[in-house]
Amino acid sequence: MDIKPIRSDADYQTALRDIETLMAAEPDTLDGDRLDVLVTLVEAYERKNFPMDLPDPIEAIKFVMEQRGLAVKDLEPMIGRRNRVYEVLNRKRGLTLSMVRKLHSGLGIPAESLISKEAEDRRPA
Repeated sequence: MDIKPIRSDADYQTALRDIETLMAAEPDTLDGDRLDVLVTLVEAYERKNFPMDLPDPIEAIKFVMEQRGLAVKDLEPMIGRRNRVYEVLNRKRGLTLSMVRKLHSGLGIPAESLISKEAEDRRPA
């Protein structure tokens, strides 16, 4: 079986079937290397053809707050004083890099969700 670029849905489906047959391959073997290459090709094809929209950072924060039963005061160590937390949650103030790092570390929100280009575009001027 030759490895070739994935250019169509048929190529993609073939690559997925090939990956399935190679899932038990040992690393550093011919089949293991083939699996690594196929997975890389599939990931690239999926990124290009099935992009995932990252959630709005404020919605992601609110979702985590709701899921964990957190209050505004619980965000103070990550964002700052209570009034600053309210400003961020009400989109009156953007997230700083320091806030993003602390929210990522403290709440486990993916940093990409907190700093995405789309999120910057949605932020009020």
